[in-house]
Amino acid sequence: MAFTLYSLLQAVLLLVNAIAVLHEERFLRHVGWGSDQGIGGFGEEPGIKAQLMNLIRSVRTVMRVPLIAVNSVTIVLLLLFG
Repeated sequence: MAFTLYSLLQAVLLLVNAIAVLHEERFLRHVGWGSDQGIGGFGEEPGIKAQLMNLIRSVRTVMRVPLIAVNSVTIVLLLLFG
């Protein structure tokens, strides 16, 4: 298997899909990454954990509809061109 731009885009798509399907109550809270975890005080810089939780929530919110379209296009391309 050659390392191509399409392979790289497919790997990024799989990563974004993996982030998008993480469920907060079922998975993230059990590993200590729930919405009530990591709340800092006023004026404090958010830690890396809070920033990652914010990134996960943002990806789940913003990328929901575009992921459906991109996944559909990827499936059609794989069916047509193997």
